[in-house]
Parts: sequence; C-alpha cells; structure tokens
Amino acid sequence: MNDPEALLHYLDVLLRESNFTKAARELYISQPYLTQLIKRIEKRLGAKILNRDTVPFSLTEAGMIYYQYLENVSYNDQQLDRKLARFTHPDKEVIRIGILESLGTFLLPSLLPEFITQNPNVEIQLFESFPRESEKRLLNEQIDCYLGQTPEALDHSLNVVTNGGETYYIVIPENSHLYQEGKFILEPDSHNLKDLLQEPLVLSAPESAIRHQVNGLFQKFHVKPNIVMESNSILTATNLSVNGLGLTLSTASILKRMKETPINLFPISKDTLQVKYFIATKYNQEIGKGLSALINIFKQTDLTATIK
Repeated sequence: MNDPEALLHYLDVLLRESNFTKAARELYISQPYLTQLIKRIEKRLGAKILNRDTVPFSLTEAGMIYYQYLENVSYNDQQLDRKLARFTHPDKEVIRIGILESLGTFLLPSLLPEFITQNPNVEIQLFESFPRESEKRLLNEQIDCYLGQTPEALDHSLNVVTNGGETYYIVIPENSHLYQEGKFILEPDSHNLKDLLQEPLVLSAPESAIRHQVNGLFQKFHVKPNIVMESNSILTATNLSVNGLGLTLSTASILKRMKETPINLFPISKDTLQVKYFIATKYNQEIGKGLSALINIFKQTDLTATIK
C-alpha cells in the first residue's frame, strides 16, 4: 500500500472509530489486513504512529510527522498532475486562473458554468492566493490569466480588460452607537466618513486588494485606524462585523452571503472608493482559443453586484 491518499483515509477512519474492527468494516477491508498494514508501516518507520492503548486513538509525535508527510506527498502528486496536464492531454487547452478566493466565490459562478458548457475541451485550474502573488505568477507565466479588482495597481506590462464593479459600504452593526433603528442603506449624508473610519474596525489582511484600497482611505483622511481584528478572508471580516465585533468595509457581493441581521450600510461614493473587476494576461502572451473565449465571456457578462 503506497497510495498516500488511501493511507490518509485509513488513518482518518481509524482515529475516528478508535477500533480496528469497526474501521476495517467501514473501509471494506479485513481487520487483520488493517492491523498488519499499520504494523508494517511502524516497522518500516521504526516508531509507533498510533496511540491505540487508550480510546480515542491518537497520533503519536512520529505519527503526526508521518501524517504530514503523506499530506505533502499527496499534494505534490496532485500538483505534478496539474503541471503535466498540458502535455498529458494535448487535445485539451488548460487555462490556469489566478484569483483571490473571496472574489472567486462571486465572479467564477458568473463566468465558468456557461464557459465550460461552450468549451468542453478546456480544463480550468484555479490558483487561489492574494493579489500580489497572482500578479507575480502571471508575470512569471505560472498562470495564464488573473481575475481581480483595482486594475490601477497592476504592472503596466499586463493587458487588462475591465468590466463591472461594486459600491463599497461601511457595515454598522446593531450594537454600535451609530446604528440607526429601522434603516438598512443609509443616506450618504447620514454620517461623516472620517468619523466612521475612526471607529473600532474589523478588516481584511494587509495583502488583500480591498485592504490596499482601505489603507488609501486612511491616508486620505489622515486617520490612524483602530483595528480590533484582521482576517485573511473578507468573508470572515464581514461576518464578524455583522455580528457586532466592529465596523468594516465590504461590498454587495460579500454582504449578500451573510445571514440576515439588523445592520446599517453606509455607501461610500464611487468617486472616493470603488471596485472594478478585471481579467489580466501577460503582454505578448500567446492567447489560445479557450482563453480568448473566456475573456469574451468576461466582457459580455453583467458583473455588477447590487444590494437593496
């Protein structure tokens, strides 16, 4: 047994069931086979990988190292398959897309179902990371295109197509002293933006595109922010704000995914701050038929998110 995915699954079931007979039954193998498999692994490693004298079972320190090793081998195998896809499936065009995860949850469902239906010979590979990492990957030709926002900050050697966008809102939770009962989207003159920016804030991480823009607001209004928490995910930051941890800056596409809770949304003028979506490719890059079709669908799709 050398399949890292299968070994990980066996260990997961053993740890959950904490019983070799029950685990073997769930895995559709015999109990003696499972017992001998674990013993062979431990003999080869020269160390026990399971604490099985007490219930529930747990990994030993050596077992944790072995488990992480299996995870790494499995991940590397998957990455190798992805990198070789262009050569092992020459009949398919592989499009590697860089995107921020939270942005992908809004943009990709609007683009990919129709695209894949129309282009069955195209394989999509997603590389989800922060904007600067996606931009670097595109410049190094590790991905074929980059979907993002705030195109003004991109390297000038990239070809950029923009479409759609959103309004930013400041989220004011119900427990804030600034909350206005019985209202949802506030009038632009209901608060002073600089005052709101000085309230306790929950923000996305400094590496995010939204945070980059928000930091520009702090500079513009000469505000030192009172940040109570940061998160790598704008979804998490928004959810924390909606549930009363502090104010935050978010957009319609994010807010529409939150559980309905009494909040106020203070709209920020598009002249001050706004989201613009883009798809970027590297200058002088060879554009295949599939990627060209994806860019066209991006141009033609209504990517404007609204909230009422």
